[in-house]
Amino acid sequence: MSISLELCDHAASDSSFLGNVITGDETWVYGYDPETRVQSCQWKSPSSTHTKKMRQSRSNIKVMMIVFFDLDGIVRAEFVPRNTTVNSEYYKGLLEHLRNDVHRKRPEEWANGFILHYDNTLCHTSLLVQQFLSNKNVMVCPYPPYSPDLAPCDFWLFPKVKMTMKGKHFELTQDIKAAMTVQLKTLTKEDFQNSLRERWDKCVRGGGGGVVVL
Repeated sequence: MSISLELCDHAASDSSFLGNVITGDETWVYGYDPETRVQSCQWKSPSSTHTKKMRQSRSNIKVMMIVFFDLDGIVRAEFVPRNTTVNSEYYKGLLEHLRNDVHRKRPEEWANGFILHYDNTLCHTSLLVQQFLSNKNVMVCPYPPYSPDLAPCDFWLFPKVKMTMKGKHFELTQDIKAAMTVQLKTLTKEDFQNSLRERWDKCVRGGGGGVVVL
């Protein structure tokens, strides 16, 4: 709650603050991800025969996607190569590429100094990554631990782009990448206006209550 209140005050006192924030996170995208219960519902008449559906699970074919975005859209999206571990070395290299993308695509944010917003995953908070960010004068937005409800990737981006892929089969990782790339391109600028400040306000109004992941 204290962090959300601090960030709300910062956004209120600095109109350019939210526009300089770049949010990033990673997620697994599966070759087959079962439909949700709502998606799999079918209209039936009283006389229709009842068919049983077999329980299905996610496929073993999957690829990790990492996305960074701001209020204007995607700044960088990439897929982690197969058999590659996202450790501090990998993440440091990723952030170097991100800086280049910001310089090229977001000159105003580059001039103002962009602010990185991500969760407290070990590779994000490693000493190597922290030293790199400090050397490059990249600010990091404070983030409370165990708070997925305050992460835009978790509360709207990843669920939105994955929803249309549920129930579909992809046999190859390149097919998964192609389909996900198409989904990312369908997002509009308005989609990215899901304001962080609204989530911070909600956290403050709720007395710090949030989603608990067990």
